[in-house]
Amino acid sequence: MKLSQVDLNLFVVFDTVFTEQNLTRAAEILHITQPAVSNALNRLRDTVGDPLFVRTAKGMRPTPVAQNLIEPVRAALRQFESCLQSRDQFDPATASRVFRINAGDIAEPMFVPALAHYFEQHCPGLKLEVLFVDRADAPLEMAAGNLDIAIDATLLSHPELNSIPLLRDNYVCALRRDHPLAQTALTLEHYLALRHIHISSRVRGPGHVDLALRALGQRRNIAVRLQHYVAAQAVIAATDYALSAPRRLVAEWDVAALPLPFATQPQELNVFWHKSAEHDPANEWLRQTLQAVTGFGATAAR
Repeated sequence: MKLSQVDLNLFVVFDTVFTEQNLTRAAEILHITQPAVSNALNRLRDTVGDPLFVRTAKGMRPTPVAQNLIEPVRAALRQFESCLQSRDQFDPATASRVFRINAGDIAEPMFVPALAHYFEQHCPGLKLEVLFVDRADAPLEMAAGNLDIAIDATLLSHPELNSIPLLRDNYVCALRRDHPLAQTALTLEHYLALRHIHISSRVRGPGHVDLALRALGQRRNIAVRLQHYVAAQAVIAATDYALSAPRRLVAEWDVAALPLPFATQPQELNVFWHKSAEHDPANEWLRQTLQAVTGFGATAAR
């Protein structure tokens, strides 16, 4: 017998009849007719191959098979009820679950430490998994429930996703603190004379800053191309190379951060989630808390 072939509502009837030992009272409690209760019991009897109840002068007495079934059935029904209630309420202080976030190389160091710290202090039962999923696959992963949210540029925009802004930040030029230009007002001539670090997960292609320079008819000298910003810190410390990056990303680094001598589009990051999770209490709490702990909300939701 396969579970998919069983009407789980039959076990609700079974539990009620077992408790009341009376078909009429069971029907009143379930808000169905007495014949409907009898029909449900007959179907369950056929499924388990046992009468389940014997009619006596004192009511419907459970058989030994029914007595063996009742506790596992009640435990399963309680579990189902708990799952349904969790859709209506979420208490982060007592909840036990894993949140899965898609975050790239900019988003991960900027937002995850603050969120992990909040989990540690206020939500000991919550766990955090940070993944990197290709932008094209992220909507499908969120639709399947494999991801709760994604932190990404506005390029992720998709008809099945909702989003809210998380970050809008200007680019700066990061240099080691004792760099010859660290205390100067950086000019375009200075900038173009520098050797630069470029961060990209792609094998080739321009970056955000390169597009802005291209509009000016200029091109920077890229000496090192890396996949991760973390490695750039060590390169800056050991060389005269420069890194152009969002101000907030390098704010915690031991570097000099100089305004760029030309205009660029700011770095914009949004939080994305699937429309099916719009009113999910846990997902909504995660979005609000992420905004709060990263400076885009007054207080984190508890």
